[in-house]
Amino acid sequence: MIKLFKVKEKQRELAENANGKPPIKKQSAGELRLHKDISELNLPKTCSISFPNGKDDLMNFEVTIRPDDGYYMGGTFVFSFSISSIYPHEAPKVKCKTKVYHPNIDLEGNVCLNILREDWKPVLNINTIIYGLYHLFTEPNHEDPLNHEAAAVLSDNPSMFESNVRRAMSGGYVGQTYFQRCM
Repeated sequence: MIKLFKVKEKQRELAENANGKPPIKKQSAGELRLHKDISELNLPKTCSISFPNGKDDLMNFEVTIRPDDGYYMGGTFVFSFSISSIYPHEAPKVKCKTKVYHPNIDLEGNVCLNILREDWKPVLNINTIIYGLYHLFTEPNHEDPLNHEAAAVLSDNPSMFESNVRRAMSGGYVGQTYFQRCM
């Protein structure tokens, strides 16, 4: 019985494709959900989304954040998003492509955001993640760091932290690490 359905499905596909049109690629549940999430985006004016591989590859895109408040005001930070086919049951993989002096983002671009790890739930969406990333720039969290040095400076000496952020964003060294200009 199962083989009969597979044969009928194959015959239907061949008949649909016989009209000279290219075969229609079926979208995974993750792609369908992502398409819905992207169509319903309500981004802050300081954030934008782009698709470097074209609109046919929704599963990989970039989000640019330009904070207009806080230590990182005036900077431009790019994040890559990679979405698995089982999204939303698995959180997107998010990396910061801009090297940044930040307690919650390490020098390799890994992001410490609870909703991308232990607090991920399928009811969350891309909009929620973008707002979470934006919040990291307006309120960096020294209590849950990936960059322990930056977290210690933020905790112990906020004015030194602000100076380090400005130096890094202007293109310069903070300690032994060089940061490219992102302002």
